[in-house]
Amino acid sequence: MTAPAPAAEPTAPDSLDDLVAAALAGRLGPDPAGERVTVGFVTRQGARHPGRARGYRNHVLSLRVGAAVGSCAVEPDELPDDVAYDCVGSSVAGLLAHPSRPVRVAALDAYLMGVRPHAGAATDVVPVPGGTSLAKSAARAAAVVDLLPAEPGQTVLVVGVVNSLLAELRRRGLRYLPCDLAGGRTEWDEPCLPDAAALLARCDAILASGMTLGNGTFAPLLRHARATGVPLVAFAQSGSAVLPRFLGAGLAAVSAEPYPFFWLDGGPTPLYRYRADRADR
Repeated sequence: MTAPAPAAEPTAPDSLDDLVAAALAGRLGPDPAGERVTVGFVTRQGARHPGRARGYRNHVLSLRVGAAVGSCAVEPDELPDDVAYDCVGSSVAGLLAHPSRPVRVAALDAYLMGVRPHAGAATDVVPVPGGTSLAKSAARAAAVVDLLPAEPGQTVLVVGVVNSLLAELRRRGLRYLPCDLAGGRTEWDEPCLPDAAALLARCDAILASGMTLGNGTFAPLLRHARATGVPLVAFAQSGSAVLPRFLGAGLAAVSAEPYPFFWLDGGPTPLYRYRADRADR
């Protein structure tokens, strides 16, 4: 991308669709019709840390635009691999109108990361030290939970269950409500409830995965945070460059982790953190 990033939107977006519309109108950067996806790929990963009784799988669609890679995680087998191949050569503008929301998120993520790379925009950068898969997961969890303005005894709604995050909340004396569209159970055999909306009235803070962008459940969380003042913090491998655009407009903080993610590399990896008190979005 050669054009400089324009000033931030004067009005914060209310939804992913608003942000897509702003990008298509040329208000966020260069004309997306002139930006093309050169590489598309799918990452399939399974993990079970030593000492943990439960494992998990990740399935992530990633698209490259220029030097930037945008990503959106989906449920395993939700999208065929051919979707990634079909995106190659397409314009960002075309993919922002794609019928699949995860494709729209990945394309917008790559576009916005090219417009404003994390290294120059984030409030701070936390290095996740190299080590075992469990050590890296625990270090990442501590850096994410540091962003939560919550006190011991308060209840955090966790949307998109990650056991290392739950372990860190437990360590800090925070209660939690585990919520995941896929259901299942936590490492401590607690049920993961599928309906976040039914739990909103019971929480003092919300910790939400970037996957909420791709599955369409982010907007209700944002509306609740705006209406009630309940702090909403996002941990984002999906849409890591998209979510910071909502800072100060319902979103209190973002832990942004672009591809390659911490679980792909045993060495040090960066975690870019954003806070709403930053002047720009």
